Amino acid sequence: MNQHIAHIALVVNDYDEAISFYCNILGFELKEDTVLSETKRWLIVQPNGTGSCALLLAKASNEEQVSRIGNQTGGRVFLFLYTDDFWRDYNNYTSKGIVFVREPVNEPYGTVAVFKDLYGNLWDLIEPKK
Repeated sequence: MNQHIAHIALVVNDYDEAISFYCNILGFELKEDTVLSETKRWLIVQPNGTGSCALLLAKASNEEQVSRIGNQTGGRVFLFLYTDDFWRDYNNYTSKGIVFVREPVNEPYGTVAVFKDLYGNLWDLIEPKK
């Protein structure tokens, strides 16, 4: 059996502001932007790196979905972004206005800090120990 998770849906407020944040600030690559209807797009962004799972940026289409924007996990860290150079990315992100809510620490598994995306979802930025 060969399985893998291809995409994770991330509920967003606006497609274009989400593209701007994930591609221009975090440095992700826009993999696909297909118009499906007047109100819906198939929008995939992905970190640069081999084997990366992609995000499907899904615009909220009703009040229940709007209520989940920025809090898809009830305040827990939602996504885990691995890097090969923690300090390069940490310094780059802070220079672009990314808010880190937990400062960098060295853990047994690597160097990690927690940041918020443009909607308030929490992310771990992690450089695993070699």
